[in-house]
Amino acid sequence: MTGVEETSSGTPESFRLYQNYPNPFNPTTKIRFQIPEVGGQKSEVRGQKSEVNHVTLKVYDVLGREVRTLVSEELKPGSYETTFDATGLASGVYVYRLQAGGFVETKKMILQK
Repeated sequence: MTGVEETSSGTPESFRLYQNYPNPFNPTTKIRFQIPEVGGQKSEVRGQKSEVNHVTLKVYDVLGREVRTLVSEELKPGSYETTFDATGLASGVYVYRLQAGGFVETKKMILQK
């Protein structure tokens, strides 16, 4: 796993990408997102069927260059949180993009040193 933690056991009803907190940040910030139970690959989890989705969460600079991949794995439906550590990056505006199946959402964040 790439440092993403499941934060609750309930199943969300829709995809959601939250604004990072804190924002502006220096040098770390937390990013939360939700994955609902929708189409995807089926897997057995404790005798129950559970939907999983290949989820990617990436950070880009304002020129569109990929800076870091925070998540790239199959995730069960649920609420998740990961920490972005921007140590070594320049101050400025960055965007983070969540993609899971056909869902894509992007948000801005500010690294202020």
